[in-house]
Amino acid sequence: MSIQEGEKIPSVTVKATDMSDLKTDELFTGKKVVLFSVPGAFTPTCSNQHLPGFIEKADEIRAKGVDDIICMSVNDAFVMKAWGEERGIGEKVRLIADGNADFAKALGLEMDGTGIGFGTRSQRFALIAEDGVVKKLAVEAPMQFEVSSAEAILDAL
Repeated sequence: MSIQEGEKIPSVTVKATDMSDLKTDELFTGKKVVLFSVPGAFTPTCSNQHLPGFIEKADEIRAKGVDDIICMSVNDAFVMKAWGEERGIGEKVRLIADGNADFAKALGLEMDGTGIGFGTRSQRFALIAEDGVVKKLAVEAPMQFEVSSAEAILDAL
């Protein structure tokens, strides 16, 4: 079962793009955070719509009291770093690598992409958390991109 609104973000270690460890407790505690997750860096919808939307709307999202905007993917830190550089994210969005899908699994939002050669990945979703508690969770139906967009999250803020 996936995490629900009102529940605390689980404590997991992920990687920053410089390969340093990041504790989810440190990322979420005492902050208002928007986290969105994509099935894979450099994939079409993720690269052409999902990430760019949050880059473009970052200032508007932060103006709503958001301390950090985080993009997670089940990719390694080197891929996430290259993706961020290629997309020109600057300081707009923080990328985190969930290389073993530990965070996606802890959230109950992993997906089985073996049929298309992806292995275990994260579902496409976005959430708003305040002090480590999920206030809004928007999980996409398979092959969809509607409820987790930057615009949808901006509306939910």
